[in-house]
Amino acid sequence: MKSSSLVELALSAQGCTQKELALQLRVSPAQISKWKKGEHISFEMSKKLSELAGLGDLDPDVVLLAGSKEDAKKWVQLIHYLADLSEDSAETGYHTAPLIEDLGDDNCSLFWNTFRVLQEMGITIPRPFPKELEACIADDDEDEVIWDNEIASLIYDMFKSLTNVYGFYAAFVSDLVYDEELDLIDTPAWELDSELLSLAASKLDLDESKIPGFSRFKNKVKSEVAKMVTYLKERAFRAGIPLRAELMDLVFDSHDELGRAAEAHSLGFDQNRLHPDIYMNELLTGMRVIHQVLPALIKKLGIEDEFELDTSELRLG
Repeated sequence: MKSSSLVELALSAQGCTQKELALQLRVSPAQISKWKKGEHISFEMSKKLSELAGLGDLDPDVVLLAGSKEDAKKWVQLIHYLADLSEDSAETGYHTAPLIEDLGDDNCSLFWNTFRVLQEMGITIPRPFPKELEACIADDDEDEVIWDNEIASLIYDMFKSLTNVYGFYAAFVSDLVYDEELDLIDTPAWELDSELLSLAASKLDLDESKIPGFSRFKNKVKSEVAKMVTYLKERAFRAGIPLRAELMDLVFDSHDELGRAAEAHSLGFDQNRLHPDIYMNELLTGMRVIHQVLPALIKKLGIEDEFELDTSELRLG
């Protein structure tokens, strides 16, 4: 999307036509049209368009969503502030990487992902930037303003949920995703960490009468993440790598439950515990072997007609 956003913002900032913009960049008008449709753009041309649009370090997609460069800067400040607030109050024992990384990056991934998730939930980014929130980004003592503003409080709740979801992911899942033995690059499981903010948002208890698209969003996210986790579990099982938790809890448990599990792990309460699924799989494998071998043994002994299983001996007293 960035190439089309860059072209649109450059055209607006320069007040020129596509043909005039093409002359400035020494490319064909057809190339401008291709970029406007989303075709990949080189770093050099991206930089030139960004300079013409006067973006500085701002993400062009965020600027378009916010409505102006000034409002984009305010959203960046607010999201940075809410990320810091959420991370400072996290209790899992793990740092929430998405909240503390890339904040100074030109890509502004956290800001873009936050806007993307809000849009997928069916929420429109307010324009212009809510005036009452300007005090929040200017003064650290204005926390109460957040709780009175629906979108700011929602973003904060998303980030708080993310600290718990990411804590569980860091404790039980990430080592598997990046395990070289599993070689998960370009597999469904490799995309798991990029869906964690969406997953965190899906775990919120929201008023669906106010956000009609939330139910559809929640079901879609859970379905997609469940497929990723299932794939990861299958690969781990085939490789004989034990699990220390039921990974599907990431999908179906509440964010509070995930946070408690992560905290327990960070404190070492379950360091020697393997998840029962591992033992159950071993038992099932053994049972399948017995199921295949036993009939052959009975036939070999010639007792297939007289053998009868006494199930009463299998019942617990």
